[in-house]
Amino acid sequence: MASRIQAAVHRHPRRISAAVMLLMAGTAVTAFGVAPLSALPEAATPTITEFSQALPLPELPQQLARLDEQSFVLYRSEVTRPSDTVDSLLKRLGVDDAAAAQFLRTDPTAASLLQGRAGKLAQASVTDGRLTQLIVRGPAASNDQWDTHFTRLTIERVEQQGSVSWKAHQEQVKLDVTPQLASGTIQSSLYQAADDAKVPDAVTNQIAEIFGSDIDFRRELRKGDAFSVIYEAHTADGQPITWGASAGRVLAARFINKDTTHDAIWFQEPGRKGAYFDSNGRSKTRAFLASPLAFSRVTSGFAMRFHPVLQSWRAHLGVDYGAPTGTPVRSVGDAVVAFAGQQNGYGNVVHLQHAGDRMTVYAHLSRIDVRRGQRVEQGQLIGAVGATGWATGPHLHFEFKIAGKQVDPMVIARASESLQLSPLALTQFRQRVGTLTPGLNTAGEQRLAGAASGPRFE
Repeated sequence: MASRIQAAVHRHPRRISAAVMLLMAGTAVTAFGVAPLSALPEAATPTITEFSQALPLPELPQQLARLDEQSFVLYRSEVTRPSDTVDSLLKRLGVDDAAAAQFLRTDPTAASLLQGRAGKLAQASVTDGRLTQLIVRGPAASNDQWDTHFTRLTIERVEQQGSVSWKAHQEQVKLDVTPQLASGTIQSSLYQAADDAKVPDAVTNQIAEIFGSDIDFRRELRKGDAFSVIYEAHTADGQPITWGASAGRVLAARFINKDTTHDAIWFQEPGRKGAYFDSNGRSKTRAFLASPLAFSRVTSGFAMRFHPVLQSWRAHLGVDYGAPTGTPVRSVGDAVVAFAGQQNGYGNVVHLQHAGDRMTVYAHLSRIDVRRGQRVEQGQLIGAVGATGWATGPHLHFEFKIAGKQVDPMVIARASESLQLSPLALTQFRQRVGTLTPGLNTAGEQRLAGAASGPRFE
């Protein structure tokens, strides 16, 4: 037996050593864990004292009865749908009240609830399924007030001497305006970045307009460019609206393009029209707009291209803007109408003569809204997009000429003169810059913090 153990040790020295060490370690731990227990004294027997006291039982049946007598007011909100009826809307609001439904169908004021466009905000107060109050907020009655007011329809339940009646009241209320801060980073396009940042389209359009003379959003936008904006947000009684322009004017904006920062601050000098200025007080509004369409896409730039009608490569001495037929076309600057009518491949075309031997051409129009000799101002509508003349689809062909020679419109827009503030207004403007610039800085910091921490979901 001893010889067998000795042979095993020789064959497996490491395994035998490890086993011995493990056994010794286990013994040590066991000794460590048991030894202190042997030193403890025997526990004393605890003394238990009993107390007995009569407690009054709660009157549960009476409490339940009182709870049944209580009425709870529940609040539900919904947005009206195009297919809604009175019954379907009340059902989503948790209302089971035949009298209320009948009133909503027959009362002329209350019936306006489902008239007009859908998307109205309906907020109901409900007690035991009965409607006690319904407030509906929708667009203003006049289209001229859509961006400034809303319609508030109030329907209330009235109980007098055991009888129930209803009353309805409608009023025009001014929208609340509060500053809103947002920022975004360009990955593919300005509009995609704005959508990701939950910026309304109306604000995005303004950003494109404000910086249109500084940045060619078709050719110069880069991945990683960023923007920050402070704009007026419209709410109805504190509720975000779902109709019209949910956002008003941009108050301040910043766009970082290829490491160059462009700032714009809205300011109105007394006695003059308001405009956007950079941080030094130079107007962002130049003598010529960068585009004759408010919001558009360029389909063919100022370069060589294959002509779709003539089937040959030709110099394209203008810019084509793809847009639906009827899209308004505006003058890019103050001018006099030199020609308005039909002209060869241009179809319906308008020629505007500007100061300094400069002329702009607007071709393929579906209609012409000016006449020869008429004076027009910058931004004034002169016609609408069409497909007249040599055109394969609806678009606007736009040209800018100096002394009869076509030039790149974007180059002219950037080089055109801009306005300066008076010394007194400049002092007031600098105070406004000091008020709004910190907000743009904060938006930028939030954007960078969000990019560093990755996407957030709320």
